Amino acid sequence: MGMRNLLKVGIYVVIAILFSVLVGSCGSFRSEFAPGRYEVWSFDKNWAGSVPKGWKIVETAGRGTPAGWQVVGDSDAPSGAKAVAIMGNENRGQTFNLLMAENTSYRNVHIRVMVKALAGEEDQGGGLIWRAKDADNYYIARWNPLEDNLRVYVVKDGERKQLGTAQVKADRMAWHEITITHRDTRIVASLDGNELIEVDDSTFIEPGKIGLWVKADGETAFDNVSVVRLSGLPAGP
Repeated sequence: MGMRNLLKVGIYVVIAILFSVLVGSCGSFRSEFAPGRYEVWSFDKNWAGSVPKGWKIVETAGRGTPAGWQVVGDSDAPSGAKAVAIMGNENRGQTFNLLMAENTSYRNVHIRVMVKALAGEEDQGGGLIWRAKDADNYYIARWNPLEDNLRVYVVKDGERKQLGTAQVKADRMAWHEITITHRDTRIVASLDGNELIEVDDSTFIEPGKIGLWVKADGETAFDNVSVVRLSGLPAGP
């Protein structure tokens, strides 16, 4: 076989190896992410002062004074222009202020949101809800700078139960990222890329809506909500 033919054979072998590696990687990727689009909400295309299109203000244990959720201009927002925030809030105690994405339905998910605490005497900060059936049934992960902690809860029939907690020091004036990965019954919660809580819970196993959550009189800004639909846990032997 001539030198030219040997060179061609060598090139074909290298290409075949690279193709095999890529296929293997893609196969792994596809097993991780289930079919369905990756969704992101930056709120930049919504009018300032409006409730974001497709989102609904609701409450758990409401007192008839829904918090003033609205899109706000924020040059410091992670998306670069706008965020959604509670800019007025007369609630207290165990009232939970929710902004729910109406046309969403997720079970196994990887969710991220950027959060910035603005104000609140009784409570500050906030976080995500997911697998929500309605305003009284859902999971929560929230950061509270007044308590220096990140916590995961489940709310069932309007009653909140703590599933996990972690102490964390974070700048109250800065944006922070809350991340949730929920596969089947396993929940992992992170703040700024640090995995802090891992729990197992089977209260809600069906798909549900996602949303944003703030307790009592908290005033909080949110940006860059992103959701990826995940596959379930591997089957056992």
